[in-house]
Amino acid sequence: MFATPAYAQAAGNPMGMVSSFLPLILIFAIMYFLLIRPQQKKVKQHQQMVAALRRGDQVVTQGGLIGKVVKVKDDNEVEVELSEGVKVRVVKSTIAQVVSKTEPAA
Repeated sequence: MFATPAYAQAAGNPMGMVSSFLPLILIFAIMYFLLIRPQQKKVKQHQQMVAALRRGDQVVTQGGLIGKVVKVKDDNEVEVELSEGVKVRVVKSTIAQVVSKTEPAA
């Protein structure tokens, strides 16, 4: 009783269902390529940067503190020297960027 002839005709046609879902599929594809994929690449780059930390690197934390890495611990933290005699333990994931990288010893 409530179905109009247009809905009744589309229900029998399988292409009608595909064409009705096509805009949703396109929106999801656009969102994936514009939002999800770049974010995943950024997270992967950050994980590689954190994994490559070594003693002597100058880093910036997410809190804006600039310091030099004194000790890299195997677990989830590094020791950063902010100034002479001031050392703090920092969680590796809170390091925002590496300002200057040290070269490995020969």
